Amino acid sequence: MPQLRKDPVLGRWVIIATERGKRPTDFAHDRERRRGGFCPFCEGNEDKTPPEVYASRAKASKPDRPGWDVRVVPNKFPALAIEGELERAGEGMYDKMNGVGAHEVIIETTDHDAELAEQSAEHIALILKTVQERMVDLQGDTRFRYIQFFRNRGSAAGASLEHPHSQLIALPIIPKRMVEELAGSKKYYGYKERCVFCDIVAQESWTRNRIVAENDAFISVAPFAARFPFETWILPRKHDPSFEDIGEDDRLAFAEVLKESLMRMNAALDDPPYNLILHTSPVGEKDLKYYHWHFEIMPKLTKVAGFEWGSGFYINPTPPEDAAKYLREVEL
Repeated sequence: MPQLRKDPVLGRWVIIATERGKRPTDFAHDRERRRGGFCPFCEGNEDKTPPEVYASRAKASKPDRPGWDVRVVPNKFPALAIEGELERAGEGMYDKMNGVGAHEVIIETTDHDAELAEQSAEHIALILKTVQERMVDLQGDTRFRYIQFFRNRGSAAGASLEHPHSQLIALPIIPKRMVEELAGSKKYYGYKERCVFCDIVAQESWTRNRIVAENDAFISVAPFAARFPFETWILPRKHDPSFEDIGEDDRLAFAEVLKESLMRMNAALDDPPYNLILHTSPVGEKDLKYYHWHFEIMPKLTKVAGFEWGSGFYINPTPPEDAAKYLREVEL
């Protein structure tokens, strides 16, 4: 019989369609075809991108030249413009402001074919350090309220280029999803005096039936009220509101769990397209007792249709306990 499950953070209800019980092999998707041709992100084509704003490179190499390991450039087609003032205004009952922000691309490697899961944990940790450095720099701009990091893998997930890359967008407002998540976390803390994410980590560590991967510092789980089949969250075991504050040891420990989680997802689901999104505290709010940064990975295996858009409910045909078991037991 189907179950309704309530997300403890947002209070959102999800339908777990247990009678469908879809296995990994039930989710057919077209494997990404190599498009070939010219790639502006490949080493040697640095002059084909906007000038870099940050790079991890050999000491002797010059900016916008070969010799880098990770490189960050402004998006050539930005969602928001870095120049200008917000100029908030009203238009009758409507509110508007200028589309001011920053939109950057993290070119993760010189290897055009090296998917994130195939890179070493040490190199993934370097990518994470790059993300942190850019977040800290962008937070110095008083116009920005939230820095959104995300990664789209595959055209079905929104990636327009094959070369491994992720993106940062600095926003002048806190996104609605984060407003809701912060409010839900604060409400939970108000009546339990504990962080809801710390409680999730504690319960999942105890029950162990939704764990995908783990080490001493991080845990990867299929969330109890997963919206999508094989949705996976990675959370630090200790309370920490801000991703950009983690140190070198935690970066490597997180990279190890992220790499294993993606490897298991790729093996079980035949290299699916996915979205990977960071949820972290807003700019200037580093000491939140009720909030806990985490990453969410959402494979693109099903489509959101009329019922979901109309009701706000999600229908997940794979119980998260089953999804976690498939991922844990897949051969790597």
